[in-house]
Amino acid sequence: MKQSNQNWKKRLHEIIYEADTPAGKLFDVVLLILILISVLVVMLESVETLQSVYGSYFSIIEWGITILFTIEYILRVVTVKSPLKYIFSWYGIIDLIATLPKYIGLFVTRTEALLVLRSLRLLRVFTILKLARYVGASNDLIKAIKASKAKIGVFIFAVLILSMVLGTIMYIIEGNADSGFTSIPRSIYWIIVTMTTVGYGDIAPVTALGQFFASLVMIMGYGIIAVPTGIVSSEYTSVKKEPINTQVCNNCNETRHQYKANFCHNCGEHL
Repeated sequence: MKQSNQNWKKRLHEIIYEADTPAGKLFDVVLLILILISVLVVMLESVETLQSVYGSYFSIIEWGITILFTIEYILRVVTVKSPLKYIFSWYGIIDLIATLPKYIGLFVTRTEALLVLRSLRLLRVFTILKLARYVGASNDLIKAIKASKAKIGVFIFAVLILSMVLGTIMYIIEGNADSGFTSIPRSIYWIIVTMTTVGYGDIAPVTALGQFFASLVMIMGYGIIAVPTGIVSSEYTSVKKEPINTQVCNNCNETRHQYKANFCHNCGEHL
């Protein structure tokens, strides 16, 4: 009986957590479709004209999906050997947050919009359907960003120093022109907004020299934006590409296993 119960949990774990079988792939596809439908319904419900006509239908759909998510969450908990590790894991917390809002709405009004938190569950798209090229690409990108964080940190520090210098110069040029450059910090704010090409337009130079200087800052901004991209791109091309293992440990929910590993590197459980 005990062996039969363990086999049942193991088969269910493979369907819910793995993407190596047709049943597992189907489960993940259905899950993502439900998430998308749920988020779409929440957005449509915020439109008053649609809510007044289809509000009851929206509510039925939301409750149906909430019940399905609740069942799925319970199954995720009972099919792992260490439920607390899943409950307090990153995905466990997201799954719980995505399930609670509708129930909270029974006691607290105007919490319907919180249902859009279900969109967080779309983060699972990187671990489903055995999409190794997408999982691998995301892992390579993370490695590249980590490898280039020191260079990017130095670059950002240099940009901040440059912003202080340019902001001070702009304050000297426009400070007495009644154009909004009332202090050095405000001028630094304008420099940052301009160099990042955001351009709110709440402050603008009015003198000829100020406008000329602003033109130089704008041109400089294009080059500054390109630098971090070049740093990460350089690191990305040098990252060693490794095959991806999408298996999830049944005991500790660890996912970062070496390719074709038979045992979990974290707890030693057989995969």
